[in-house]
Amino acid sequence: MGASAGLLGACAPSRPSAAPAGPSASAAPQILQPGSGSPSGDHYLASEPDSVLWGYVPTVHTAPSLQMASGQTVTIDALSHEGILEDQGRDPRAFFGEHGVDDAEVLEDAVSIAADYDRTPRDFALDGPHVVTGPVFVEGAMPGDVLKIETLEAVPRVPYGVVSSRHGKGALAVTASDGAPAGITEAQVMPPPSTRTAQESDPTQWGNVSTFTRIEDGHGVMDHGAAKVRFPLRPFMGMMGVARSTASDPTDPTANSIPPTLGGGNIDIRLLGEGSTFYLPVSAEGALFYVGDPHHAMGDGEVALTAMEGSLRGTFRLTVCKKGEGDAPALAHRYPFAETPEAWIPIGLSDPDGSANGQGGDLDVAMRVAVVNALDFLEQERGMDRATAYAYLSAAADFTISQVVDRTVGVHGIIPKAHFD
Repeated sequence: MGASAGLLGACAPSRPSAAPAGPSASAAPQILQPGSGSPSGDHYLASEPDSVLWGYVPTVHTAPSLQMASGQTVTIDALSHEGILEDQGRDPRAFFGEHGVDDAEVLEDAVSIAADYDRTPRDFALDGPHVVTGPVFVEGAMPGDVLKIETLEAVPRVPYGVVSSRHGKGALAVTASDGAPAGITEAQVMPPPSTRTAQESDPTQWGNVSTFTRIEDGHGVMDHGAAKVRFPLRPFMGMMGVARSTASDPTDPTANSIPPTLGGGNIDIRLLGEGSTFYLPVSAEGALFYVGDPHHAMGDGEVALTAMEGSLRGTFRLTVCKKGEGDAPALAHRYPFAETPEAWIPIGLSDPDGSANGQGGDLDVAMRVAVVNALDFLEQERGMDRATAYAYLSAAADFTISQVVDRTVGVHGIIPKAHFD
């Protein structure tokens, strides 16, 4: 299939829908409580205790929270985990109140999940942090298909977010057993030793540093002393995925929400905001789509462990692409792939099988896989011979670190569409 320089098409959706009009990241700050503000999708899904998993993604056995036809749209009120975790007191009103946020500006779903959630027992040391909403059953999706996910809208639900470094993780992490990682000293780790306590005694005291960040005029604003640093918002879902784990136990390590897999999940590619398209290989009937880890902004690498985490209202068009029909790239039937109006985005993960032990976090592996996937795409979809494609990638494409903090690390390529006829 030879793709045009535009998006790869609609995979023949059963009922095409126009992209909904809605507020953007630069609009005036607002509070989008569950269901408020006239959600624009054909369907709506809130983050309520019976429609979320906390720390785990759906398996192929998870009962769906919503069912919809291929080609329809769904609006999901995704909830950030920041402000509700155990090391933050499990009380979002108290946590955000310390930063000057009124009770009315704290999301009701955050309060209810933090206080009442008991569907999956929480083990702070083992479970993922993410509130995962779904899954959504997409009619007609079967194993071997591709689910095409178009992000039509990604709007902050609150005018604030949080960046946290915790669990002895991040690019400059240290652990009680191993000390500082290769290349840096104990004095260079973050958080600095003076802010950390013994990790063995109480996991909720692992030296978490949470940096509260306001939204002002479409920018994130952090205070540092008497000064401020401002940066543009780029809202996107850090987590978009389809069920892949076959475990019967919903808290099986292969369903942990932290590492991304071939089913997507915690992919953390900041280009996947409004106007992007994400393709995922389907492993379960109905695909069982889910979202989580909403971000207001993130730098490539996500070095401190989290991005600017903040709840989002996302609207997505979900379309089933059959093999040999429609126009999903062939690569997407075996590996995640993405695109924006400007670029194609081949992806490489260091260890995408969702393994529980010995998780591989080698950026060299992720880079090699991203290059191979880029070559496959250019050969299969653009008709390039492999040697010329390799030369082109070296001359004109970019390969960027997606994140280094999710056990399985990621690299993604950026192939500008404007380079092609």
